[in-house]
Amino acid sequence: MMQQLPNRLCILLLAILCPLANAATPGMRGTDHFGFTVPDADQAVDFFVEVMGCQAFFTIGPFGPFEDDWMKENLDVNPRAEIPVAHLVRCGNGTNFEVFEYKSPDQRRAQPKNSDIGGHHIAFYVDDLNASIAYMKQRGVRFLGKPHPFTDGPLEGLTWIYFMSPWGMQMELVSAPNGKGYEKTTASRLWDPRD
Repeated sequence: MMQQLPNRLCILLLAILCPLANAATPGMRGTDHFGFTVPDADQAVDFFVEVMGCQAFFTIGPFGPFEDDWMKENLDVNPRAEIPVAHLVRCGNGTNFEVFEYKSPDQRRAQPKNSDIGGHHIAFYVDDLNASIAYMKQRGVRFLGKPHPFTDGPLEGLTWIYFMSPWGMQMELVSAPNGKGYEKTTASRLWDPRD
């Protein structure tokens, strides 16, 4: 029967029916925060506040050192690891960042690449990509390559560029002032900081 329905109607029906058919963690509403470890938490918070325009909320810690295995049992890190400080930051209409600074006997100091297991990046939405790049370059931010626009497919209309944080973490600027291609094919939406 689904084959006889027009494509857009099929997509709309799937968007309505699939959440009912899929199991989910009871009461799950969305992402509360994204946590990551940096070599210098104060430097990272300064970058997020002074360059990116984020708001620093509060600081927690220190945690440890503990004499028992609390760190291993609860965080799966070295039992002698400690967290001198963690900061909570929010950037615009986005999720919260929990910015950790750790000390641990077995700590690896190299940043993972995007191609590594555990590799990651943070993307920030901006209204005017060129103005944002110019502003950030004036503040010493290093960009990788130049802006790349998607001209077809589900991300049509989005332009992106990677940049490096002062501590070597990869980040990205994105902009899609007229929306993204996939929005033409479904009423469902990815989370969008413009909303």
